[in-house]
Amino acid sequence: MRTRTAVVAALTAALVLTTAAPAPAATGRPSRAAELIGRQALAANDGWAAAGTGTTGGSAAAPDRVHVVRTRAELVAALGGDNATNAADATGKIVYVAGTVDGFEGPDGTPLDCADLADPEYSLPAYLAAYDPQTWGRVNPSGPLEAARVRSVANQTRQTQINVGSNTTIIGLRGARLTGLTLMIDRVDNVIVRNIEFADARDCFPAWSPTDGDTGNWNSQYDQISVRRSEHVWIDHNTFTDGDNPDSAQPVYFGRPWQVHDGSLDVTHTASLVTVSWNRFTGRDKVMLIGSSNTVGPDVGRLNVTVRHNLFDGTLQRLPRVRFGQVDVHENHYRLGGPGFAYALGVGVQSALYAENNFFTLTGDTGPADLLYDWGGTALTERGSWVRQGDRLPRPVSLLAAYNAAHDPDLGGDAGWTPTLRAARPLPAPLVPLAVDAFAGAGRLPL
Repeated sequence: MRTRTAVVAALTAALVLTTAAPAPAATGRPSRAAELIGRQALAANDGWAAAGTGTTGGSAAAPDRVHVVRTRAELVAALGGDNATNAADATGKIVYVAGTVDGFEGPDGTPLDCADLADPEYSLPAYLAAYDPQTWGRVNPSGPLEAARVRSVANQTRQTQINVGSNTTIIGLRGARLTGLTLMIDRVDNVIVRNIEFADARDCFPAWSPTDGDTGNWNSQYDQISVRRSEHVWIDHNTFTDGDNPDSAQPVYFGRPWQVHDGSLDVTHTASLVTVSWNRFTGRDKVMLIGSSNTVGPDVGRLNVTVRHNLFDGTLQRLPRVRFGQVDVHENHYRLGGPGFAYALGVGVQSALYAENNFFTLTGDTGPADLLYDWGGTALTERGSWVRQGDRLPRPVSLLAAYNAAHDPDLGGDAGWTPTLRAARPLPAPLVPLAVDAFAGAGRLPL
């Protein structure tokens, strides 16, 4: 068993390594350190993505499939050459991202905006006039304007959804940023994404859903990373934000916020064997949805995900929200509370969530009973949680007991499984903020 002294010494050594890392070479080629890290595979037993054949990404890429990219066009070319077919390119590849790559960038580098992607028959003012619930009623939009919105969405999808094939590593050099785009990992195997800041994957054409909730809601389509129908995916040391386009700055239409952002990292549509480690999620609303539907079917036995050593900072919900899968959530730091906060761990239909040694720093009137939400589940295993509430001293707390004392019906305390895919024994929860705050997020790897 690791002692506290040994853990602190290891963390200090790692911090020295990270802060002493060299910058990328002036020639634009990755440094030797970057070349080595770009070929790293996920360690044995490191979460669900280590199951079976493990996750190696593009570690075996030939020299001619190793690229440094600085534009959207270069990113698409490095991933295979044609965004429409890149998901089928299973050749091993390593893509280093340098600087900022913007999804709203035309083939010639010209900046695009929402007007450039809109169908000629689409107009937001006309849309708002046509489907105002006061006149249209609480039924789904239909007709020419809705059809034009759907065509506009198709235009944006072709532009801002970047498709990733199997056997791929995408890794950021110092300061790498992907903005205004979605990395789509769909129907593929063996993908690694590391050391990148993801910002503002905005939807130009949100859908109005009049029966979503009591008064309807606007819903956006684009996640920052979407993992669908895929296996062996490792998402590590990334940062997820809304950039300079926060939800709080959006207008209100039909009495509801104009929602231009969806999830940070969603794992859906039968995807499985995913490890999410050392990431930083900052100031986002919807963060991580595991399982997209309550329908019992192909998702059963899938959606197995490990979520470890991540920082959830000022986020509002889905940290994660789980359906069906065996999801191991351990050693994460949650800094939560304030306006808009909804819940941390969502216990959904047939979910088997195992939460261990997580640390919660709470502000405002948010308390331990607010950290779980029952989305139709029946049980979770929760152990080793610690809470620091306001100015109080940190203390061990049973989130499950606090939730059950405040809500009916109770959730059971046994998720029905015990994780075995862990590369090391968990840190004691009081040490989790020290480790996670120092090392989670982009810019912490020696690249």
